[in-house]
Amino acid sequence: MRQGGKVTAKTVRLWYRIHKWTSLVCTAFLLMSCLTGLPLIFLDELEPLLEHRVPATAVPAGTPDANLDAMVAVAKARLPALRPLSISWDDDEPKISVNMSPTLAPKLGDIRSLVFDEHTGKMLEERPLGKGLGAKVFELHREIFLGLPGELLMGLMAVLFVTALVSGALVYGPFMRQLDFGTVRRSAQPRMRWFDLHNLVGIVTLSWGLVVGATGVMNALSTPLFGVWRAQTLPALIAPYYGRPMPQRLASIDASVARATKALPGMKIVSVVFPNDVLTSPRHYLVWMKGDAPVTSRLLTPAIIDAETGKLTVAKGLPWYLRALEVSRPLHFGDYGGMPLKIIWALFDIALIVVLISGLYLWLSRRKRPVESELNRLVHIEEISTGTSEARMPAR
Repeated sequence: MRQGGKVTAKTVRLWYRIHKWTSLVCTAFLLMSCLTGLPLIFLDELEPLLEHRVPATAVPAGTPDANLDAMVAVAKARLPALRPLSISWDDDEPKISVNMSPTLAPKLGDIRSLVFDEHTGKMLEERPLGKGLGAKVFELHREIFLGLPGELLMGLMAVLFVTALVSGALVYGPFMRQLDFGTVRRSAQPRMRWFDLHNLVGIVTLSWGLVVGATGVMNALSTPLFGVWRAQTLPALIAPYYGRPMPQRLASIDASVARATKALPGMKIVSVVFPNDVLTSPRHYLVWMKGDAPVTSRLLTPAIIDAETGKLTVAKGLPWYLRALEVSRPLHFGDYGGMPLKIIWALFDIALIVVLISGLYLWLSRRKRPVESELNRLVHIEEISTGTSEARMPAR
């Protein structure tokens, strides 16, 4: 961006054009992401208000968990046309959901979730998975209802967003070098006031925007990255079973979970995925575990159990690229620091909406002087001032 220590107008104009067009292309998607992301930040707090939930029974501390195999038997009897897809544990309440599906790779709305009391084993309610308002907002935010193509499109928009932030920061200097930081010229024309506001809020939210944009790219790549992991892991697991018939009876889920817990001490159960030749392995239970510390609770570790014998096949951490993905997910929504961090994330989200709207206004509004001409003038002023300062410096 400099030649001989001086900013060149040609380079600044190039960064300005990159900033303008990357911003324009992704603005509509970013506005949608900001508007849907705001309620998603507080989704844990909003869900009890949006959807009625049957509470679990209060029991004394130390009460053992109910039998998982019995819960699955109840689910099969209640929905005989469906098959067990997974079992999941609620993070906030002592509840366990048995998720039933018509296919091995269903759409989210096709899954029926039967919710059981974790301690008594009583079925509390049955509901469709993914049809609540919160789930729909998340689906819109993540993939705009287009599945994997929508995820990848949103990932591309996140890349453009990061590019717009970096290029905007590089253009910020020539525009604001002649003004004090935070200046909003209230006596100027409306367009100039919006311009100052756009620059001020944009530079204040720069670091946060880079974090959210980069983690948004990672989240958009989650499906392909887990696909890579399955392609690397499953062939070695399935190879010993080639030529053998599929098991007619599956091993006890309770016993399988107990083996996973023993293999990964100090970790909590998250979910169990049933044998599945689309999502996991046709011969194994996939038991997901997590730590109980603020950071390790975001890092999942799989334990793979032979579904016929119930023996542990492997229990080890995920590769680095999936670890990076796991860390990025909660950071994207500010889930690490409780309510204070969520409020901070929400304020930055609102600030980004201001940046997007002001940028759109600046592009749509008529201007007497083209921005490129203004850039030339400002860079010229900086070159003159820099040259004058250098001329006054004593020779060494």
